[in-house]
Amino acid sequence: MPADLQTMANAIRVLSMDAVEKANSGHPGMPMGMADVAAVLWTKFLKYDASRPDWADRDRFVLSAGHGSMLLYSLLHLSGFKAMTMDQIKAFRQLNSATPGHPEYGHTPGVETTTGPLGQGLATAVGMAIAERHLAARFSADLVDHRTWVVAGDGCLMEGVSQEAIGLAGRLKLNRLTVLWDDNNITIDGAVALSDVTDQPARFKAAGWAVKTIDGHDVGQIRRALAWAVKQDRPSLIACKTKIGKGSPNFEGTHDVHGKALGKDEVAATRVNLGWPAEAFVVPDEVLRPWRAAGRRGAKERKAWEARLAASPHSAEFQRAMAGDLPKHAFERLDAYITEAETSRPSAATRQHSGTALEKVFGEIPDLIGGSADLTGSNNTYVKNTAILDAPDYAGRYVNYGVREFGMTAAMNGMALHGGVIPYGGTFLVFSDYARPALRLAALMGVRTIFVGTHDSIGLGEDGPTHQPVEHLASLRAMPNLNLFRPADAVETAECWKLALAAKTTPSVMALSRQKVAPVRIDPVGENLSSRGAYQLAAAGHPAQVTIFASGSEVSIAMAARGLLEAEGIGVRVVSVPCFELFEAQPADYQDAVIGETEVRVAVEAGVRMGWDRFIGTKGAFVGMSGFGASAPDKVLYEHFGLTPDAVVRAAKSKLA
Repeated sequence: MPADLQTMANAIRVLSMDAVEKANSGHPGMPMGMADVAAVLWTKFLKYDASRPDWADRDRFVLSAGHGSMLLYSLLHLSGFKAMTMDQIKAFRQLNSATPGHPEYGHTPGVETTTGPLGQGLATAVGMAIAERHLAARFSADLVDHRTWVVAGDGCLMEGVSQEAIGLAGRLKLNRLTVLWDDNNITIDGAVALSDVTDQPARFKAAGWAVKTIDGHDVGQIRRALAWAVKQDRPSLIACKTKIGKGSPNFEGTHDVHGKALGKDEVAATRVNLGWPAEAFVVPDEVLRPWRAAGRRGAKERKAWEARLAASPHSAEFQRAMAGDLPKHAFERLDAYITEAETSRPSAATRQHSGTALEKVFGEIPDLIGGSADLTGSNNTYVKNTAILDAPDYAGRYVNYGVREFGMTAAMNGMALHGGVIPYGGTFLVFSDYARPALRLAALMGVRTIFVGTHDSIGLGEDGPTHQPVEHLASLRAMPNLNLFRPADAVETAECWKLALAAKTTPSVMALSRQKVAPVRIDPVGENLSSRGAYQLAAAGHPAQVTIFASGSEVSIAMAARGLLEAEGIGVRVVSVPCFELFEAQPADYQDAVIGETEVRVAVEAGVRMGWDRFIGTKGAFVGMSGFGASAPDKVLYEHFGLTPDAVVRAAKSKLA
């Protein structure tokens, strides 16, 4: 006789406590508490096919409470995901296993996003739901018709990003999004009441969500609530009242079961309490069979979808977009613009050059979806005549994210993870501090999100030091697998956009000026020099004695300083450095040639020195910032802080023998 849902849920509980016990590390309480909800969802409602984890029209399941990773790993194993063997369950939290402490995208088939930093899973899921609605409008419901389900805990809802996420989702009426709140009233320190008294259902209602409260251990209530959620015309929250560590006779409902193994005696007692006779890491056939049947349940629907895809006139375009490939002629207009800019030599802020570059590619790459954290006019992220992505017609390609830098960036991650969409979004570079946790996850996951950070230095002027980034360039350059682009003029800006759009597994930050910059790329070269990360912009007219390295708006300062020094008979090379990370990827002989062997090396950037010693050495001269900025017009500030051609000349001369 097949097992009932309660027994199938107990399989999750036992696998979770056994894996944590063997590792002597992990969080058994949350998987044990949410096992009933997860069992109903995965066997009765979730659209998936365990044999095809990459099926494009599958439902997305996001475990925002990523510390409870054994819930997801148990579900993957029980439902028959090939990569999630019992040996992997036994290897929980061990080196090179498919079961790391927190779920990692790209590491474990079936994991839709990396989670662990609380709240980000929920915020990322909002982006997935946006992508689903947009692609359904673009390609039709025949090809795109799925939901996004999120399991979130009390900690997720305490994090500030949760408010950004639910506010945006409510405004956009993302009715294919459902959050299952593990309402167990426990955090690591103890009861939630120690630190919070928020009425969470009321908060979600106020943000425009449909809300239902249920007993998270009553299978009937769970089934009815999930059936209710799929009928809503807005995002839905199901508050599942649960007991953390459900089944543990001594720790159930206490914070003791949150983040540590139960212990040998309690594991044995829990087995007795659950009526589970099998030994560790053994799931009886009568329990495993219905689980595996659930994992196969979506195969028929998946095959029908594949037939529709094959017959669809959108088939090739849909598959291209979902694969993340750019259209064949994606850069045709942009390349023509680069050629024209090399001769017309436009002078403007790089944020304006960025807007122009976007205009050249936006129509050629229909996957692009832009946005801004309430700074559209300043960020130049809006392309003229673009429809806004909004309910009820989600075909638009520009999102009004509101003042939600973190939520915006996490949502962009979700859009990129979903596939079919290349998201970019803007704010001031200084507010990358607000977005940084999501930028870090983008880099860790290796997804193509493009963060447009304008007003990139003291050059923004009168807004003052609160808005003037000085340490941010160095800070972002320190992050692995993140390309920070700081272009100098129109040509470099267009080149950097090409590189960001082509980088399928690396997120990018575009650091762009508010103030006008002089053109520096004035000779056609026929190749993307920015792709090398750093390159010689100007050779020495006399025997080279000095090399000046610079990025962004300071490249023109370096060129002016070169002119002054050359007039005195001092040979000066200028190296433009639009991207540290791409330079480090070049062959060693190229790096050595660019850095050169001149007696004196000087770097100039309107930021702190950190990172520049790679180019100038510890004895090189640095012209930049050593503290915060001030409130004044940009030209006054550059003079005040010594970011001038004369200052560069003095620095170079001070180092000459």
